[in-house]
Amino acid sequence: MGRMSGIVGHTLYALLGLRAAEARNLPVAALCQRHLASYLAGAYLGCDIQAMPEAICVETGEEVGFGTVPVEKSPYTGGPVRPFHLVVHGADFSPRQIHELFYGRSHLVLGWRKEDRPSAIPWDRLPAYFADVVRDGLDSYGPGERPLAYVFGWMVHVVSDALIKGVRSGLNLRLLDGQYTPRNRPIQDLVSFHEVGRKELGLNWPALLTDLAQTPVEPIQPHYMRVGIPDGALGREFGDGWAPEKAWLLEPVLLENHRFLRRYVPAVLAEMELHQTPAGPDCNENLRKTTGLSYPEMVELTQKADFRHSLWQIGAAVADMFTAVVQGEPRLFGLRADRSPSWDELARRWRKTSRGATAG
Repeated sequence: MGRMSGIVGHTLYALLGLRAAEARNLPVAALCQRHLASYLAGAYLGCDIQAMPEAICVETGEEVGFGTVPVEKSPYTGGPVRPFHLVVHGADFSPRQIHELFYGRSHLVLGWRKEDRPSAIPWDRLPAYFADVVRDGLDSYGPGERPLAYVFGWMVHVVSDALIKGVRSGLNLRLLDGQYTPRNRPIQDLVSFHEVGRKELGLNWPALLTDLAQTPVEPIQPHYMRVGIPDGALGREFGDGWAPEKAWLLEPVLLENHRFLRRYVPAVLAEMELHQTPAGPDCNENLRKTTGLSYPEMVELTQKADFRHSLWQIGAAVADMFTAVVQGEPRLFGLRADRSPSWDELARRWRKTSRGATAG
């Protein structure tokens, strides 16, 4: 791989935002815990519609790379590659073309083509936009809760990307050469994976990433991307920027995202592995070459840059947005943790038989 796809970072941001929401006793915290895999899937696939191969190894036919990140040669053979294209109804689309068509629609505040920028949503309108999507989720995509968990995961991605990419102020993370650069991202992901995720939070990364990759496409995603006919609360309040003419393409794109991620997660986990050296654990040669640092040097750099404080800022910003959305859609208060009787309470009620005897 050599460059991270973002799945590690966005999964961590979602988990931190969830912990912050739990600390504030927000009703959405219980919802997202009940459907954790879908919540985490929304935090990644809910936005990054370019999740697909970038190229194909000519000699082996294996998919290589990650959409929009250039691949010059095959990591399997060192030989040539050919571009990957998604074929839909006889039309070919490159990852870059798909990115240009849909990336802004999922990220809302950033990533739009110049000609589509009038459709961007201003930051101060995001809580209302999100609340409308939740309202439509309750009214039109229920009664199951899974779509709502996915939607709250998507919100995590929108908020964290706005901070990391400098669209929204409030984050001041400086590592090697700025805040969001190809050299910094592997450092952030490796330290997030091992030092923060494994050591501090006790995360089971293989289980988390594998579970989120197995989730289905959520029908609510084209709705919140405004790819369809304006409908529901979102269509009434945000009636501009809808693109029903793109709906025929978005559905196959989302299916490809999920297909690709299922086979890509093992490659991510392999890329994150550390191996023992006389100087201690270290990352693979590709990541050392990309960053110019060994893993111990990466850890030291993040400590000097106060990386954990930046993670705290992201988690708090996510909880701030969740709070605003809950205030905008009061029905979410009905989604608090299950208050049905515990097993002990049921035992006290039911332990006696109909004849008055107590069961053993």
